[in-house]
Amino acid sequence: MDTECGKEPGIEEASPFVVKKRSKKASVVARRWSSVGNAVVVALIMAMPPIVLILSGRLGAPSVWIQSTVAGLGAQRVAESKKDVLLGGLLLPGFDEQSCASRYQSVYYRKNMTRSPTPYLIKRLREQEALQRRCGPGTDQYRRASERLRSGQKDVETVDGCSYLVLLSYRGLGNRVLATVSAFLYAVLTSRVLLVDRGKTMGDLFCEPFPGTTWLLPLDFPLQGYKDLGEEAAESYGNVTLRGETGPASAHRFVYMHLDHAASKADRLVYCDDHRQFLHRVQWVVMRSDGYNAPGFFLNPAYQEELHKMFPRKDSVFYVLSRYLLHPTNDVWGMVTRFYDAYLKNADERLGIQVRVFDYDDVHFQHILDQILACTSQERLLPGVVATSTGARLPMPAARSKAVLMTGLNSWYHDSIREMYWRSASASGELVSVHQPSHEEHQSFGQSTHDMKALTEMYLLSMTDKIVTSGWSTFGYVGTALGGLTPYIMMKPENQTMPDTPCKKAMSMEPCAQGPPYFDCTRKEDTDAGNLVPHVRACEDMSWGLKLTDPVTEN
Repeated sequence: MDTECGKEPGIEEASPFVVKKRSKKASVVARRWSSVGNAVVVALIMAMPPIVLILSGRLGAPSVWIQSTVAGLGAQRVAESKKDVLLGGLLLPGFDEQSCASRYQSVYYRKNMTRSPTPYLIKRLREQEALQRRCGPGTDQYRRASERLRSGQKDVETVDGCSYLVLLSYRGLGNRVLATVSAFLYAVLTSRVLLVDRGKTMGDLFCEPFPGTTWLLPLDFPLQGYKDLGEEAAESYGNVTLRGETGPASAHRFVYMHLDHAASKADRLVYCDDHRQFLHRVQWVVMRSDGYNAPGFFLNPAYQEELHKMFPRKDSVFYVLSRYLLHPTNDVWGMVTRFYDAYLKNADERLGIQVRVFDYDDVHFQHILDQILACTSQERLLPGVVATSTGARLPMPAARSKAVLMTGLNSWYHDSIREMYWRSASASGELVSVHQPSHEEHQSFGQSTHDMKALTEMYLLSMTDKIVTSGWSTFGYVGTALGGLTPYIMMKPENQTMPDTPCKKAMSMEPCAQGPPYFDCTRKEDTDAGNLVPHVRACEDMSWGLKLTDPVTEN
């Protein structure tokens, strides 16, 4: 459920696909590896399931059968054979495409990367992969570390050179995706093995990102009650700090980091340098987060040089890391590609509109529809319509086509805009089609098919050319940043009234950190954190939030 800080439960919308259990191995058309300059092009084509049932509304509604074949993708791959499927070295070759088709196929559904990974970031990723393999589940090092945690041993300083970060992410899928990318960045910065609590759906959503190991926390993790830890826990960093147990002589079996949007000031001290040094001496850290923590790391003087070498463009952190880390499973990827090929692929332009209404999930509001239309008109994203009282207006012979992808829990906004372009011709002569994968009406938590549909829609939004999102929405943040898109953000209405400014162009494609630190780590005093460094600013849609941007290239 939402909070006062606007934490969005994670799914604005779900997809209309029938989610299938993994079938037997699909046939694979293997093509030889070829070298194009220094780029390695993967030419494995995974045959899609032959048909998929697309629903016109909710499950059980009238349906049509859509034929899906691999021929279109094969022709596209021939035409775009120079595509760099390894993303400039960001990804490693050698993964089995049949087990995770999205890892190498996504490049054919997206534009070329708008931000390239730096050689230093690639080096650090290779080091992290080696650490995950050497210390991860199934290794002797992990077994010994688990035994020490189980026995209660405290005087441990990264024995075997292995320390661990266990992530507990929660709330909606958007929140959990943001938390996962943030935790991965923290793990790289602090040389910790990242282990993600799988919850009920994690294994159904994403492929394993690291070669030769797993990032999922083993089911026999020995720390009892770790899922119930909260700010009141004796091991929480806030309480450890208040008790003065951060000195060189302090010893802890583990430390719990409570970094959700409402974390206390004491808990947020983990962002600061001297506390980072203390945490380096703790082998096990458990982090609970419901959002994007990365901007807080950029305020830590101890991390700034390292972060600058990894991300000279500060507006690319989530975008680049997500392209490395987040690869949808075959079930999710199949839903993404089938919908895209059926409804979006052949349009001259694709516009994404993500609608999140915080008042009620299943109630529609005229002021929200008015805001959508005002924003798309103001920014010239959608054409107006003309009255045709004397008969049908014929489209121009070579009329451009625009496909509008809408996501939201309620279908009324989609239906209203679709009907507008059905009843009247566009003033520009463009052919406008409007598509909404599904409308779930209510958000569900911990349901595999629900989350799979939500992730499908995030990826579909990332494949559009331009995007309009709802303010405060973590779902919108993810859909935007996955695609490297700078969104038009609709301001959150107050008192069910459309804002005077319906939307504004964002300063960057980075998500907003809705619960950042509010103090200067150097002076240890409260401050406006949006003024500490030029690349961390207040968010457009949330004045107390923080956002990474690039002052030199800011739009």
